[in-house]
Amino acid sequence: MLAARMHGYKQPLVIEEVAKPGITADQVLVKVEAAGLCRTDFQLVDGYFRSGFDLPLPATPGHEIAGSVAELGPGVPASANLAPGDQVVVVGGWGDGTCRQCRVGDEQLCGHGAWPGFGPYGGFSHFVPVPYKYLIPVDRKFALKPEELAPLTDAGMTPYRGMKKLRASGVAGPDRIIAVFGAGGLGTYGVQYAKLLSSGAAVVVFARSDEKLAIAKEHGADHVINTRNKSLDDIRGELIKATGRREIDGALDCVGAEETIRTGFGLLATAGVYVSVGLVGNRIDIPLFPFVAREFTYHGSFWGNYTDLTEVMALAQAGRIKHSIKRIRLEDVNENLELLGHGELVGRAVIVFD
Repeated sequence: MLAARMHGYKQPLVIEEVAKPGITADQVLVKVEAAGLCRTDFQLVDGYFRSGFDLPLPATPGHEIAGSVAELGPGVPASANLAPGDQVVVVGGWGDGTCRQCRVGDEQLCGHGAWPGFGPYGGFSHFVPVPYKYLIPVDRKFALKPEELAPLTDAGMTPYRGMKKLRASGVAGPDRIIAVFGAGGLGTYGVQYAKLLSSGAAVVVFARSDEKLAIAKEHGADHVINTRNKSLDDIRGELIKATGRREIDGALDCVGAEETIRTGFGLLATAGVYVSVGLVGNRIDIPLFPFVAREFTYHGSFWGNYTDLTEVMALAQAGRIKHSIKRIRLEDVNENLELLGHGELVGRAVIVFD
């Protein structure tokens, strides 16, 4: 099969022919039909995660995967409801099954687990072996395209989990303002979840690109504000003009840059809640006194678990999720990773294997 593989940090991926992977008794061989490009893939190649774990090279990136069942291991039980040809999506976090996080279902947080695309096999290839319990079948009667399904396993799930945390914190409601920072791959989904889960709150999207903000508006944003080259006072003035209020009650940060976090906390109302799902920066720099005195709450929110993805898939099958997809070929992967890394992609680039 063909695969786009990483042979070293800060080097282009190499498209080469490699052996088709075998499977163990409890695995399923998935024929990859679409694989989303995530900023995390760019960061992986660029060395962002190098200090955190030792990546065996060569490695095949790609953790947003949709495809079909090509082969079942002999140990896959009938109760898994999987058969050759079934359309599936891949749940990203594979836990060891024994730690506290795994026991409560948050296997993506397992300290001894694995992630597809961060080792020998990932979605930038024709086939990938997956433990059967990390596959979710998709009923073909809904006619969902692989290139729409693949991004939902990360870009479309990560902000969903973050928005659930905002909803549970009590800052949603008809008299509230929920802010979404960023209108890229995650933000285009985040704005939709903010509308779906915020119980009538006004949703305001903050970003630096008019083109991306236009998509956010199409996807349900009540107001959009371009923050490029603007001070906090400038941004606050535009917020007042748009909503009549000077502060936000909750924030879903799909960027995670230091500047974005400072701006978001600068706009946050007393007892406001901030959820970070983006990972553009490396540090958090916010004033301590207002954080304590105004009782802000700050959540980190990482990826999503099996339950989160089943809920996202239910929304997709109900036609509740819109997409902004750029279909690309495997041969175009390096060019698009560079565009992604520099914030120049609009929507989500997805490798499609026709």
